[in-house]
Amino acid sequence: MDIRFDTYYRYDDLTQILKGFADKHPNFVKLKSIGKSYEGRDIWLATVTNFDTGPDNEKPALWVDGNIHASEVSPSSACLYLIHTLMKDYDSNADIKRCLDTRVFYICPRINPDGAEWALADSPKIIRSSIRPYPYDEEPIEGLKTEDIDDDGRILMMRLEDENGPWKAYDKDPRIMIRRDPIETGGQYYRILPEGMLEDYDGHTIQLQAPKEGLDMNRNFPMEWRQDHEQFGAGPYPTSEPETQAIVDFIARNKNITGGISFHTWSGVLLRPYGDKSDETFPAEDLWTFEKIGDKGTELTGYPNVSVYHDFRYHPKQVITGVFDDWLYDHLGMFGWTVEIWSPQQQAGIKDFKFIDWYREHPIEDDVTMMKWNDEQLDGKGYIDWYEFDHPQLGKVELGGWNNMYAFRNPPPKFLEKELSLFPEWIVWHLLISPKLELVHSEAKALGDGTYRIQLVVQNTGWLPSYITKKALEKKVVRPVVCEIDLPEGAILEMGKEREEFSQLEGRAYKAAALVPWSATDATHDRLKVEWVVHAPNGGKVNLTARHERAGTVRAEIHLG
Repeated sequence: MDIRFDTYYRYDDLTQILKGFADKHPNFVKLKSIGKSYEGRDIWLATVTNFDTGPDNEKPALWVDGNIHASEVSPSSACLYLIHTLMKDYDSNADIKRCLDTRVFYICPRINPDGAEWALADSPKIIRSSIRPYPYDEEPIEGLKTEDIDDDGRILMMRLEDENGPWKAYDKDPRIMIRRDPIETGGQYYRILPEGMLEDYDGHTIQLQAPKEGLDMNRNFPMEWRQDHEQFGAGPYPTSEPETQAIVDFIARNKNITGGISFHTWSGVLLRPYGDKSDETFPAEDLWTFEKIGDKGTELTGYPNVSVYHDFRYHPKQVITGVFDDWLYDHLGMFGWTVEIWSPQQQAGIKDFKFIDWYREHPIEDDVTMMKWNDEQLDGKGYIDWYEFDHPQLGKVELGGWNNMYAFRNPPPKFLEKELSLFPEWIVWHLLISPKLELVHSEAKALGDGTYRIQLVVQNTGWLPSYITKKALEKKVVRPVVCEIDLPEGAILEMGKEREEFSQLEGRAYKAAALVPWSATDATHDRLKVEWVVHAPNGGKVNLTARHERAGTVRAEIHLG
């Protein structure tokens, strides 16, 4: 089926689009399932590379995923847009061509197909992540259940008059709700709640009903996983959920992966580890490199790049753990990012604000700016004028306010493609900085009497070192370069080993910017020379291989005699 980027696709259509990519571009896209969701849907993975230049597992790779959170469906679109761009621009874009000829993308557009189906249904149900009942397999029996009560396909807000309510209408635009002054009395005040129905209402007290589905799969990864009494929703144990287990297993087994980008919404920001530690805990080189990668991302996307711990905490006394990018960096030593697609505030023209703090405190002028954006750019579809509704338990209420799913949770469809187009260049750049093992020289020199000295020279032509991060060295999770020699029949290896580990190869990432005498030290730490002595009286063919889990594989063939 044809793909459009002004709509959000449900699972069956998403599957057909991915199969269409694989059918149309068989030399570049292979599709497979890496696991099943809670309800048994395939978790699709697209492997994207030029297979004519070698298998994917012998090339450096970048992981890209989306939609681990149920209603964050534009991340799936971002993954589809990346595949679309790679295929469309392969012949015209030199960077994309070089990237696909020498490297590979592993792209998982929808980690959480079950939750996305709920979010995209005609009558949507919005939950955080997995649809599996947790922590209890029983229906809630009281409280306000958030749902679409007037069957218009939207879940808005309800406002009801209450003399003790904390909100009042803004006198210059009564659609806007502002906080009542701390000592103010005598006005018309409101209580604001999510749109929904009450169960076992006592006529006086209202509690919000917690959804039966309480899991957050982006708290279910192994890094600093915490039990529910410390961080609710993380699951009973690390990777307890089939979706996170599938992701962790695939990445851990495919050792050619050099980094990862996970798409989420919303805030318009590039987030990097840690969620629970200060930047002071990083190896200095890793922090510098994170910052360089982030600065390039900001240059190409316009999104600021920040630390979760320092700039994106929901509460100054709380931290987030068990998340994907922390696990990717701390356990596997790769550069991992969370991209929060879309910022309504930035779209409206509000520039200088704190991502999380804005929701706690901001000037009324920002609300006016947001309303102007709604009226002029969203055609009034983002903020819905309050309208009366006869509520079965509460009587006369008004529905309206921000249509969160339309204006905040994901880009409105008409803005979707513009937002998605920001990312492919940075993602391609991120993969092109990976280490890349390449052949420099190979030869056989005859020493007489059927004896030969075999020489192999390889180098890392990538910007990053072969080990990627200092954290990877610290955790001992990456093997050095391995070289092997395969002898012809009747030959004997007189010096050297058939297989031997050598060293890691540096890249250019840690070079100083100032050309001064003490920084002009471009020794060949990016290069490796290996020698063997072979006695092969009958001549024949020698096959040489140099491989590195993260930098790829090179081969050379030498004929003796």
